[in-house]
Amino acid sequence: MRNRTNGPADRAFAPAGFPGTIAFFCGSLLPGPMGTVSAEPQRAGVVDMLVQRSERQAKLFNAGQMQTWLELVNLSADFTLMQPFGGPATRGFDPTPERMAELAASFQNGDATLELVQAITSPDLVVLVYVERQDGEVLGLPKQDWSLRVTQVFQRIGPDWQLVHRHADPLVRPMTLETTAALAAGRALVETAAE
Repeated sequence: MRNRTNGPADRAFAPAGFPGTIAFFCGSLLPGPMGTVSAEPQRAGVVDMLVQRSERQAKLFNAGQMQTWLELVNLSADFTLMQPFGGPATRGFDPTPERMAELAASFQNGDATLELVQAITSPDLVVLVYVERQDGEVLGLPKQDWSLRVTQVFQRIGPDWQLVHRHADPLVRPMTLETTAALAAGRALVETAAE
């Protein structure tokens, strides 16, 4: 299920003090640079394309179809990743056959859908904020929910859009202060079974 909001993302182009809806409609009527019409419909098309591409990428990754995922993802040379397992951000991506085989063996039998929260656009940059509702078998664990909160940043390089940054975390569900504090401090969490 994909949602495109007409909230803060559209207001990103509004002058200070203008309600988003008024600014959107005024912007669509006024000529832009060199007499062209507003870029809003074009930006909406780019957002829709990148949302669809992101959802397809998530499906492929969770199903362990890494070669097809790699062909679709279009990572930039300076791609950064803040992965859901924590730790420092990584730069670049290792597409060697050995690494792709390792990833394919680590993620199996999964699926995904994307719920867009917000899209922020400029002529050469798109930021997508969304929830990946997904499941799968990860690193040998039984199939389970692996939903993530995700931010992806795309940059237009020539005619195409490259993924330059991805930040994903498993904090989809609210947590207690104690759990949040333990995560922030790096303390191990101990689950207790409900009696």
